[in-house]
Amino acid sequence: MDNYKYFDTHAHLDMSQYDDDREELIQNLQKEDMGVITIGVDKKSSFEAVNLANKYENVFATIGFHPTDAGEEFNEKDFEELVKNPKVVGIGECGLEFLIKHGKNAELTQIDADEKERQIELFKKQIDFAVKNDLPIIVHCRDAHKEIIEILESKKQEFGDKLRGVIHFFSGGIEEAQKYLDLGFYFSFGGVLTFTHDYDEVVQFLPLNRILPETDAPFVAPEPYRGKRNEPKYVIEVYKKLSELKDMDLEEIRVILNRNIQDLFKVI
Repeated sequence: MDNYKYFDTHAHLDMSQYDDDREELIQNLQKEDMGVITIGVDKKSSFEAVNLANKYENVFATIGFHPTDAGEEFNEKDFEELVKNPKVVGIGECGLEFLIKHGKNAELTQIDADEKERQIELFKKQIDFAVKNDLPIIVHCRDAHKEIIEILESKKQEFGDKLRGVIHFFSGGIEEAQKYLDLGFYFSFGGVLTFTHDYDEVVQFLPLNRILPETDAPFVAPEPYRGKRNEPKYVIEVYKKLSELKDMDLEEIRVILNRNIQDLFKVI
């Protein structure tokens, strides 16, 4: 990871929020020795992520289907060529989302049994695909830690250490964290750490060698940029907050987090 001073493990650079300045944004990251993984959530965004990774040295990609954003079935054949690309460093984001909104201002509601089953099968297919291609999974979870842990425990028995990955934007507690640790998974945290103390306890509980920094850009910008479009360069605020929560020097944290990123994603 000597190539990069700071690294954002989860952003969505294909999204329309970047249409006006995407190239400038990525080139500025290069000037600052910063790297980023741009995440696929469906077939279209996966192809766009790989295109960006092919174009820019400091951009890497994941390919896969988000549990609710992808309105189609996962078919390995659609990704057989993409997954061979050395700039593809993971599968996802995939997982389960059992609480959803049926409109911008609607309340969160539980999905029905058929939708749960659809999501579970979609998740399992992508786990199998990731292991087959020796790639980590990027796991999205909303109100489904119990089910995700059960699936991962079952797949761990089947695949052993070949199953690896990160719980994106981890929102669980210490009990869930321990179960994911036992499975050998990493945990990523973003800008939310900078404006709430809800995650302080679990961050302090987790071993530093299992933590990754992310932004989830363009969403959830950290302080002091809250309310603005999030960008990968703001990941430095996550590094700073993690150094504060772990009571460690920023440079020491930076080196360890970057080593974690290299260990999981092999971004060189």
